[in-house]
Amino acid sequence: MVMSLFFFYSFLCFVLLISECFSFSFEHHLCSPTEAYALLQFKQSFKISDYSSFECDTSFPKTNSWNESRDCCSWDGVTCNLLNGHVIGLDLSCSLLGGSIHPNSSLFQLHHLHTLNLAYNDFDYPSSIPHNIGQLTNLRHLNLSHSHFDGKIPTEISYLSNLVSLDLSSFYGYVLQLDERTFETMLHNFTNLELLSLSFVNISSPMPVNVSSSLRYLDLGYTNMRGVLTESFFLLSNSLETLKLSDNDLLKGVFPKTHPSNTLLMELDISGTGISGELPHSIGTFSSLNILNLYGCQFSGSIPDSIGNLTQITELLLSYNHFTGHIPSTISKLKHLRILYLSDNSFSGEIPDVFSNLQKLYYLDLSENSFTGPFPASILGLTHLEYLDMSSNSLSGPLPSNQSMLQKLTSVDLSYNSLNGTIPSWVFSLPLLSSVSLQHNRFRGLADEVIKTNPTLKQLHLSNNQLSGSFPQSLVNLTNLKTLGLSSNNITIDEGMNITFLSPSSLFLSSCQLKDFPHFLRNVKTLVYLDISNNMIRGQISDWFSGMRWDNLWYLNISHNLLTGYLPQLHFHNLGYLDLKFNSLLGPLPSSICNMSSLILLDLSRNNFSNYSFV
Repeated sequence: MVMSLFFFYSFLCFVLLISECFSFSFEHHLCSPTEAYALLQFKQSFKISDYSSFECDTSFPKTNSWNESRDCCSWDGVTCNLLNGHVIGLDLSCSLLGGSIHPNSSLFQLHHLHTLNLAYNDFDYPSSIPHNIGQLTNLRHLNLSHSHFDGKIPTEISYLSNLVSLDLSSFYGYVLQLDERTFETMLHNFTNLELLSLSFVNISSPMPVNVSSSLRYLDLGYTNMRGVLTESFFLLSNSLETLKLSDNDLLKGVFPKTHPSNTLLMELDISGTGISGELPHSIGTFSSLNILNLYGCQFSGSIPDSIGNLTQITELLLSYNHFTGHIPSTISKLKHLRILYLSDNSFSGEIPDVFSNLQKLYYLDLSENSFTGPFPASILGLTHLEYLDMSSNSLSGPLPSNQSMLQKLTSVDLSYNSLNGTIPSWVFSLPLLSSVSLQHNRFRGLADEVIKTNPTLKQLHLSNNQLSGSFPQSLVNLTNLKTLGLSSNNITIDEGMNITFLSPSSLFLSSCQLKDFPHFLRNVKTLVYLDISNNMIRGQISDWFSGMRWDNLWYLNISHNLLTGYLPQLHFHNLGYLDLKFNSLLGPLPSSICNMSSLILLDLSRNNFSNYSFV
């Protein structure tokens, strides 16, 4: 959004200049020799870096085209006034620039510059913004974002009173500092400002009271802003389209109850702040909103029915608050909704059948609430849904057995509920599904249908259910399964069972009443994490370890079994966690344990080792 607005302003400036040229003269002036020399000097002060920001569609050293054999107005990234040849635009964003800008850089001789964009480069650390930036008083657009500048933002930046857009934001925290006085002076002087992005700049001052009435985009997220937001702050400007104040946890206040008049606000992000109280009915008057992000605030009470008036909204994020009551049925009016986060609140009651109309929804998170009743069948008709999380509620009853329309679903988490019955085959057969979490429910078995080959399913968690009988042979077609959890079920693995198809990296079979070691595991070279604790596995541990080929094993838990005998020499060079407690092992310990340099935790307690001597 920031980059889009910036380039829009730059393009608009260019179009106006073109129009001006054709209105008065068709004569084309060559680049000013003085300015061409200044640009070449500026080029010499940099080195080319191999860093390329993922935000850039393409990155290349634009300055490679700068040489004296060509008019500087034809150089990459350079824009000239066609009437007089002055350099008015310099766009070196995504140009792989390294080094730093010298305090007396020739850049500051380009007094006619209207646009300066140095975003997404790789300037050396530390590399500060020079004080002489204040000499470029004709600047309309300044973008120094995401280029690793650090230190104090110079007071002289407030001299740029003609600025229409200013972007000093970064991806990570507090490498730039802006003192309170400079911040206030900037806001006072920048009367034409339409775009201001300072995310991850350490401002550490109270929220401003007065800002430009022409402001359209304001991002003060992650800036350590503090104080109390009054209701009037949200109504600062009728022209404001984007307001981001995220992750300023020292910001307090309440949402305005006043109905804004003619608001154009399309994005409101106050996530991670201390703003509290109830969400008022007036939220419905922000009818232009596309994105409402209240994630991780302190809101309480119920969601007002007026939320259904936000008919243009695409992202509604209300997770990690203290909301109570039911999901309002008016949510069904939000036909453009693509993301709905309601997790980690205190919602209760049955989940209403509001999803039939939300056909654009691709991310739905209702986890960590107190919802009851059946799984809402209307969810199965969401043809664009990719992520579904309804874990940690009190849902009950069986899953619908009808064929699902969730052909784009990649992850489903229904764990920690009270769902029962058999698990329908569609749960395993969706073409893009990679993760299924159904642990801690009351499922009794799998559907009778043969599970079709599914090369995409990588994680399957069925632990802590009521599955019984032999290892589910119907899982044989999940050929790329990497994580399989069957702990705390009554599963048996027959010695002759053909399940050599499995090549998991993580296998959970604890508390399954196993009496014999699963011999098919001997040749599974991919194992990294194995838990077969709390079973009734008998036999000599030396036999148990013979022929093992687990070169990648990092976690091994065989505690709480009935293993006996001497612990053999172990050769698991990558093992970090070994738990053998509560068995009947005896004798001295193998000396190889001392050579296991990756070992972080070793638990040998509740055995019969001889004073932990080594052989």
